[in-house]
Amino acid sequence: ACSQKSTEPLPSPCVPYLSEKLHQEFEDFKNDFAQKHNEQEAPTVLILMGLPGSYVVTTESSYVGSLVKLAGGVNVYGDGNGQDFLNINPEDMVEKAPDIILRTSHALPEQVKKMFAEEFATNDIWKHFEAVQNARVYDLDNEKFGMSANFQYEEALKELETFLYQEGTN
Repeated sequence: ACSQKSTEPLPSPCVPYLSEKLHQEFEDFKNDFAQKHNEQEAPTVLILMGLPGSYVVTTESSYVGSLVKLAGGVNVYGDGNGQDFLNINPEDMVEKAPDIILRTSHALPEQVKKMFAEEFATNDIWKHFEAVQNARVYDLDNEKFGMSANFQYEEALKELETFLYQEGTN
């Protein structure tokens, strides 16, 4: 039988069936989710992907960026002309005036979180961002918001929803 609950390998006729079922579940969730905030003004978002010692800007061409787009956010760097990540200086970022800054990590999340905290506390440029002034800077869990797509997209989108459409700090 074609059951997702079984720990046994699936018989080959089941693979297309389950693949289609997973795809349809994703499409249904995505379509329902997209309708939730279509009447609200979309917030602008800057996404930073941290690596120990540095960071890059993440576009909507990346996995995290595609989640932000699905959640209704507008990436201030768009699709990056098809590039997932861009090296941008902070002076250019501040001119984009994002409503929200999201920070995630490629690896070593605790180390990267400390690096971001230090960078935002010591580099004078960050105090010029409205997102910083308004406490709209959020650290994302790299288990859900990493480099690659995963099956935690529902949890990730619901978490993004709270950051994009509700005030608060992280």
